[in-house]
Amino acid sequence: MIPEEHKEHLEEELKENLEKPVKIVVFTQETECPYCAQTRSLIEELAALNSKISVEVYDFLADSAKAKEYGVDKVPAVIIVGEKDYGIRFYGLPYGYEFQTLLEAVISVSRGRTALSENVRDKLKIITAPVQIQVFVTLTCPYCSAAAILAYKFAMENDFIRADVVDVSEFPHLGLKYGVMGVPKTVINERVEFIGAVPEEVLLEHVLLAARQP
Repeated sequence: MIPEEHKEHLEEELKENLEKPVKIVVFTQETECPYCAQTRSLIEELAALNSKISVEVYDFLADSAKAKEYGVDKVPAVIIVGEKDYGIRFYGLPYGYEFQTLLEAVISVSRGRTALSENVRDKLKIITAPVQIQVFVTLTCPYCSAAAILAYKFAMENDFIRADVVDVSEFPHLGLKYGVMGVPKTVINERVEFIGAVPEEVLLEHVLLAARQP
């Protein structure tokens, strides 16, 4: 899954940037799910590049209690856990442009901090009700990774925020449900939605609006 010519560069990047251990949890159902085996292989190849990355693989049906514990309702699912579960989820195969999303998430979780501005971090602290950010992406979209990574940063800053990045091409029924005509499309708490990658201050406004709505 990871080309040999890229592995040395990736190994160096992980060595320079990882600080604390990271666990990547993969939920799969390889007899039913076309991309599950590839997702597991990709994650295992990435983990082999640095000893600070460990992998746990679960079967979505056989390990349904574990799936429920993580709030996983579809596969393939990738969860990145550091000192705690920050609510970071990727549904689909994190490949193409979305491999960068995976890599950035692993590094951020390992560090346990984000590069968001102090103003945005302070305002995120006031949220005390659950917020679900869903970012719909495709693996060929060059702008999607920025939107996905920003959603993950928001989730890291507040335990009430969960960020799900979904490859809409793998879950077309969700594309229909949410009217995804272009990507990245962000849906917050099923109520606030917009298309495109936006600056952190703009995403903050949308998140605060969704958190305030009854």
